[in-house]
Amino acid sequence: MEHFTAPFTVFRLLTSLHMTYKAVKIRAAPYNKIVGELPEMRKDAVTLVQQVVTENRKANVLMSNRAEGYAPLTIRALPAALGAV
Repeated sequence: MEHFTAPFTVFRLLTSLHMTYKAVKIRAAPYNKIVGELPEMRKDAVTLVQQVVTENRKANVLMSNRAEGYAPLTIRALPAALGAV
């Protein structure tokens, strides 16, 4: 998207595009570690948040454990996706 029109944006990070929901669910269980990094997803998420914040809007990111296996660790890794602190 080139431009957001709402005062906020919400996006959800779910599963790899190349895996079914069922396969990801099996792979990610018991949801206690990263089972497969998705660097492109991380970079895209950080880029979207940066764009939204630059436009003085709020960004809400919903992270699924099924994205990489354990959402809290993925969230911690997001700033490093683009070399941010």
